[in-house]
Amino acid sequence: MNALAATNRNFKHAAKLLGLDSKLEKSLLIPFREIKVECTIPKDDGTLASYVGFRVQHDNARGPMKGGIRYHPEVDPDEVNALAQLMTWKTAVANIPYGGAKGGIGCTPGELSLSELERLTRVFTQKIHDLIGIHTDVPAPDMGTNPQTMAWILDEYSKFHGYSPAVVTGKPVDLGGSLGRDAATGRGVLFATEALLAEYGKSIKGQRFVIQGFGNVGSWAAQLINEAGGKVVAVSDVTGAVKNSNGLDISKLLKHSSENRGIKGFDGGDSLDPNSLLTEDCDVLIPAALGGVINRENANDIRAKFIIEAANHPSDPEADEILAKKGVVILPDILANCGGVTVSYFEWVQNIQGFMWDENKVNSELKTYMTRGFNNVKEMCKTHNCDLRMGAFSLGVNRVARATVLRGWEA
Repeated sequence: MNALAATNRNFKHAAKLLGLDSKLEKSLLIPFREIKVECTIPKDDGTLASYVGFRVQHDNARGPMKGGIRYHPEVDPDEVNALAQLMTWKTAVANIPYGGAKGGIGCTPGELSLSELERLTRVFTQKIHDLIGIHTDVPAPDMGTNPQTMAWILDEYSKFHGYSPAVVTGKPVDLGGSLGRDAATGRGVLFATEALLAEYGKSIKGQRFVIQGFGNVGSWAAQLINEAGGKVVAVSDVTGAVKNSNGLDISKLLKHSSENRGIKGFDGGDSLDPNSLLTEDCDVLIPAALGGVINRENANDIRAKFIIEAANHPSDPEADEILAKKGVVILPDILANCGGVTVSYFEWVQNIQGFMWDENKVNSELKTYMTRGFNNVKEMCKTHNCDLRMGAFSLGVNRVARATVLRGWEA
């Protein structure tokens, strides 16, 4: 089941639980605006190349739209739509004043030089500058983009609108980026995991963790869980997988991974088939890589008691049903990985105030937001007698629906 079908299915289920009016339900699903632009740039060799840039702005009932910009060759409109919609529910669950958006350019960033990427980013910004803005739509980095990309967008946007650091988040710290933003999603995963385990009278200390994906989110989560006394027994990334039942030495693994561009060949454990990583014996499984990795083929073999969805949409609805029967508790993506967008919100707030926080303040505010989010979802679960995923979806959908009705959507 693709991301859009799964998100729509979760949304419809939540709408039914909440007893939403069918006209309102339909209105909430349709994106506010979809933008598609042509971006033509001169390549370094003097030839011209054209790319398609786009932005889906899903909903702005609760505030400006917020979401990543990805540079990737297969930008599927359905997936972008699903991710924009997911951002609407995610920001509502986190209770930050945003709606959802997502966008990108269909290109292969690895095949473009730095100056070509800069020209492409600037042309894209020129085409959409009047459709994004501090109080309209605030982009952020995603697959294939980074703080440098945000710096170019900021500079190009500022040529039209004056210096506006709050127009993008995930910027370099020297240009108004927030301290703690780099680790934010991984740290949010830590706080959400702590809150979930506490419900069951457990703590991170002494639990065995398996983490799929060792990019930004996976590596930070591994590091912070390790510091909190958790035992990371297996990790994988695109290059391979490694396990050590006594716990991997995460600081050595991080060093190895950055020096060798991947974890392959790490000598502090046994190498492992990456495909069997998800079914390794552990207490907590954290998929932090791609979507759709837990499905009906492998759900029966998963041995973890808890799954923390650090990736977007890692488990299919079919897998959900199988895992629920086995008594596996799943902390859904729209709650587990909202640390990133929450600290993006803190960055935006600091830019608007022109007053920057120290890292301790960022991290303690993040903990407050993540813990409150988890407790709000638990309340929803009690009210509607449902699992955490439906609790999170119904919480998010309910907040957006209420804002929409209060603003007068029928007029």
